[in-house]
Amino acid sequence: MTPQTIPQHLTSPAIRDLVELAGLDDFDRVRAQVTSVSGCTRPVQLVGQSSTVDGTTGEVLHTFDTADEPTGRLLVPCGNRRSSRCPSCSRRYAADTFHLIRAGLTGGKNVPDSVRTHPRVFATLTAPSFGPVHTRPTTPTGRRLPCRCGAWHGTDAPVLGTPVAPATYDYAGAVLWNAHASALWARFTTYLRREVAALLDMTQKALKAVLRVSFAKVAEYQRRGMVHFHAVIRFDGPEGCDAAPPGYATADVLARAVRQAARRVELTISSDAVGERTLRWGSQLDVREIAGFGDGAELTDKAVAAYVAKYATKGAESAGTIDYPLHCSACDGRGQRAGNACRPCEGTGLSRPVTSLPVVEHARQMIRTCWELGRLPDFAGLKLWKWAHMLGFRGHFSTKSRRYSTTLGALRDVRRAWRREQAHERLGLDAGGGTLVVESSMAYLGTGYRPGEELLAATVRHERNLVRLFAEGGADR
Repeated sequence: MTPQTIPQHLTSPAIRDLVELAGLDDFDRVRAQVTSVSGCTRPVQLVGQSSTVDGTTGEVLHTFDTADEPTGRLLVPCGNRRSSRCPSCSRRYAADTFHLIRAGLTGGKNVPDSVRTHPRVFATLTAPSFGPVHTRPTTPTGRRLPCRCGAWHGTDAPVLGTPVAPATYDYAGAVLWNAHASALWARFTTYLRREVAALLDMTQKALKAVLRVSFAKVAEYQRRGMVHFHAVIRFDGPEGCDAAPPGYATADVLARAVRQAARRVELTISSDAVGERTLRWGSQLDVREIAGFGDGAELTDKAVAAYVAKYATKGAESAGTIDYPLHCSACDGRGQRAGNACRPCEGTGLSRPVTSLPVVEHARQMIRTCWELGRLPDFAGLKLWKWAHMLGFRGHFSTKSRRYSTTLGALRDVRRAWRREQAHERLGLDAGGGTLVVESSMAYLGTGYRPGEELLAATVRHERNLVRLFAEGGADR
């Protein structure tokens, strides 16, 4: 079909491009590439060649050249963890996080099954209050109460999490707490080991010889724009998950140590602009033991792993802000101007006015506060101007101790090796007991799809969403 014969109603660029792709001799290969990246939102385009070589004889068994592809390039997934950027890749990241967390609870992925018997708790550490916000409070028995503003808010009310009195809300304190949240967590892990040693009536050196505290945590944004942490914390033997802790190191000891350490943690900062402030964890601390098997009332390892994985793909956008950084209009967007360090106070301001950002008003004020505090020399090290879109938080969303379980890198290596084996089997490649070596020389070309490929990607995403709904029982709803 030539462009002149395309019907009048097929005039959009995307449809015209799709018709052009459909007219190629190898359209199935175009569709296969889009399917192989699972409909990734912005795939990476590569050009170049690769060869599969017999590692023993040096014989070239297979060659691949992107010039032979219908579109002249190869698509690979972007790998972005944020669900707001790429739902497809973020689901893979969430799945990897799920297996990483669950391996540390039930075993597998080179973690012994005996880890299931180790004491472990699920702890949630929150930020303190910086002023009253709109909520949906309840009594301990579950009875609904009105908000302190006097209204009864619905579950999706836009005002939830926003200050009741914005003029008196401590925005500077909120931003500075987010900026130091990672430091508070680091101090918490230090104090936790001290509290465990104190509860077991031994020195820290003696504790290290018989016990190790392992953890994995993920950060989540509340509606009020504050970060809090969900953490799986576990007792191990001195060498890690391969050995059991001593019998006197119980889950009750661990839970008590977590509560006491959270109450002890303090971090003092001072500035001429904001005075001296002492940062602490909030009073809302939740610590629950993780059960291996539950009857619905207990917190099970599977539920914990699913909960942590869910928030591993979310960012500050869940608090009504943006998911991309802001830049000084006087620099090149990377904090450089004429080869010198560029601070916001040296530039002309934001490259985009705060008032024009597509964010809720509460997030807009926190962004504005980040930018204003970032101008102060006392807070230059916090790089608040760089992390204003994250409302001041600049830490990693997901971290773990060294011996908790496997790593995301190890999981990806296994998946990559499996796919390579599948490709070799499909191509009929066999090194005769030797090793197959892949030599590649790929170069970056760009990102994204052609307009017609974007339509194919949308179809792939829709089909996979349907499969997921059926798997979750959504077809009955």
